[in-house]
Amino acid sequence: MEKTNIEVKWKNNMSFDAIVNGHVIPLDAEASVGGQDQGPRPKPLILVALAGCTGMDVVSILNKMRVELEDFKVDVSGELTDEHPKYFNKIHITYSFKGKDLPMDKLEKAINLSQERYCGVSAMLIKVAELTHEIVLM
Repeated sequence: MEKTNIEVKWKNNMSFDAIVNGHVIPLDAEASVGGQDQGPRPKPLILVALAGCTGMDVVSILNKMRVELEDFKVDVSGELTDEHPKYFNKIHITYSFKGKDLPMDKLEKAINLSQERYCGVSAMLIKVAELTHEIVLM
């Protein structure tokens, strides 16, 4: 079984540095809770992980299908529960594609393969949140 380790080191106040694969990601809280806004909050990084995971899958799958993209982006929005511990219970992914004569069936297939088979972040989040998506042609 593959194992992943990360390290989060406290700097000061509410500021931390996360060390992930040798890269440093600063984390901090907003001023109203003692932070200095020197980095993102941890919870939105879950949405970043989802966007990156599914985005990489989709690009890889579309490359194998010989679909040429001019541009591509993934936007993710999450709805938090009202009660503590607050977590994302609804997540919506918008896949935006730009290219000539993009085959909608292949775009959908790539997204579905990512969501249902390859993206481990989606697999984890689907256990606690409703995941929906849409396709936008730019």
